[in-house]
Amino acid sequence: MAATAEMARARARLLASLRQGLEARGSLEVETPIAVPVAGQEPHLRPFETRFVPDLPVPPGGVEGARTLHLHTSPEYAMKRLLARGGFSRIHQFARVFRDGEVSRTHNPEFTLLEFYVAPGDAALIMGELEQLIAGCARALQDVWRPTDSAPPDLAAPFERLSCQAAFLRHAGFDPLPLDADALGRAARGCGVRVPHGASWDDAFTQVLLEKVEPQLGLARPTYLVDYPASQAALARRCPRDPRVAERFELYARGLELCNGFSELTDAAEQRARFEEEQALRGHLGRAQFPLDEQLLAALPSMPDAGGVAVGVDRLLMLLTGAREIAEVLLFPASEEYPHARLADLGSRGGRG
Repeated sequence: MAATAEMARARARLLASLRQGLEARGSLEVETPIAVPVAGQEPHLRPFETRFVPDLPVPPGGVEGARTLHLHTSPEYAMKRLLARGGFSRIHQFARVFRDGEVSRTHNPEFTLLEFYVAPGDAALIMGELEQLIAGCARALQDVWRPTDSAPPDLAAPFERLSCQAAFLRHAGFDPLPLDADALGRAARGCGVRVPHGASWDDAFTQVLLEKVEPQLGLARPTYLVDYPASQAALARRCPRDPRVAERFELYARGLELCNGFSELTDAAEQRARFEEEQALRGHLGRAQFPLDEQLLAALPSMPDAGGVAVGVDRLLMLLTGAREIAEVLLFPASEEYPHARLADLGSRGGRG
């Protein structure tokens, strides 16, 4: 069922509240390209592909200057390049982003991300600001709760902070950090998660996270899951007090993953190595491999210490209104526009947003 006019008005109020809160903090709203020459490297995302063909006479052998572009899965790379320019210390964007194949109760192939950055800053600063923004949104939309069989969530700050290590101990019964891939697989199977023999460390970790940990997060009040294993750092820097983990966080509330944020990595050599690892993993998974974003890598040494986050605006609207499916908050959901699309039960796989 697509969104009603009432839901559209709730979305407008949500966006207004977010904008007001960000602007009050001195944040500048920016726009970056949607069609980009370099797609993100995240192994589990598939970008939509398009083609740029210059409107020029066709030379022998083809169209000069024609090239493949992709609809961005996140505005992250471009916004970090802005941070590196100077003069863009606090920036945000309400971006339409695109991820091929993602159709489920909580996924739509085209959706809205709020991405914002603060420099100087880090993950802790971003978490504090985001929980204040969400608390303000809850106050702005306190009269639009729809279900009659449940009460609105308690979104008063501060939210719970829970490390991945502590969350696994609490909900799966073991600490994953000291274990190698085989031992982690055995521990996963021991707590009832079906992990194939020979599975990689990250695959076993993710499966336990999806089945045992995520469903228990944010039930009483929103929970920040913090200190992800270093192998799941994405574009976050490692934690100086414990190099086994990265300064990455995700926010969960009533079963919804709402955001993904980092203390941003500014080491170009380490980021290049991570991109190359992801590039190889994409090939192993049979997915298209993309060139590295050399413009981003060149900009990183000039980028100040920063914190950033991508917030799923549609999911935040679901949380604030009590909608059960993402289709209820979209005027033209893919589940209705493409009724034969197979709904998948997708989980968090570590990408931004």
